[in-house]
Amino acid sequence: MTTRLLLISDTHVPLRARRLSDAVWRAVDAADVVVHAGDWVDEATLDALEARATRLIGVYGNNDGAALRARLPEVATAAIEDLRVAVVHETGAATGRERRMDAAFAGEGRPDVLVFGHSHIPWDTVSPSGMRLLNPGSPTDRRRQPVCTMMTATVEGAALRDVALVDVPR
Repeated sequence: MTTRLLLISDTHVPLRARRLSDAVWRAVDAADVVVHAGDWVDEATLDALEARATRLIGVYGNNDGAALRARLPEVATAAIEDLRVAVVHETGAATGRERRMDAAFAGEGRPDVLVFGHSHIPWDTVSPSGMRLLNPGSPTDRRRQPVCTMMTATVEGAALRDVALVDVPR
């Protein structure tokens, strides 16, 4: 079995964009699981993704108000096939991130993959314990990056494969 993933974060609708682009919606339609690492800003985006995604895993971010925090956890954990995935919005400064996340997610239930957001800067590294850290950037607010981005990947059993950073046209 192969499970197709879409990783997004920091959508900031309607502050940074009026809506998600058609490219993002096509990726949602193609995915078996959509992972959103926080900073939705409005409930309408959560409602739309819940209605359209086959499966949605999401957390709240620092820009999300009480209504979103009431509906979403700060940290989400899930099994996607045999892959253990955790999602959180903030991981702190880039320096030392891998070791900090190893300490924060230590123990028997340590995830294989940690998806995070906040910085709007794409990130793909492996911690000393072997945990993969992924930040898909933002599909609506590129900040200091050349383009807006999202990530796609596939899961086969306990293996994460085909991780790709995808440019999002505005």
